[in-house]
Amino acid sequence: MEEYINTFPEATQKILREVRDAIRSVVPEGTQEIMSYEMPTFKYQKNLVHFAAWNNHIGFYPGPRALTEFSERLNSFEGAKGSVKFPYHLPMPLDLIKDITRYRVEEVTKKIV
Repeated sequence: MEEYINTFPEATQKILREVRDAIRSVVPEGTQEIMSYEMPTFKYQKNLVHFAAWNNHIGFYPGPRALTEFSERLNSFEGAKGSVKFPYHLPMPLDLIKDITRYRVEEVTKKIV
């Protein structure tokens, strides 16, 4: 994951590390940090969330059910079925990322998915 982060400009690296650290702070012990689909991925029993740097935003990929659950808090961001774009020009919504990640952990551990 660190190799991936290091391929980006310094400002983007800082944001990627903030996102990574926010996710790390809420996942259970034993969660793996891997690369999947060429993106940093947190895996606990199954993939929890992915994130990636793009030209103008951080892509966050928690899956469609999580995005539906948080749709009110995500309504100011662009997204697709299982992803959301967090633009670089706005403060990164780290608390929202943590909440969505917690939801994904709950989904996986309660076998909602």
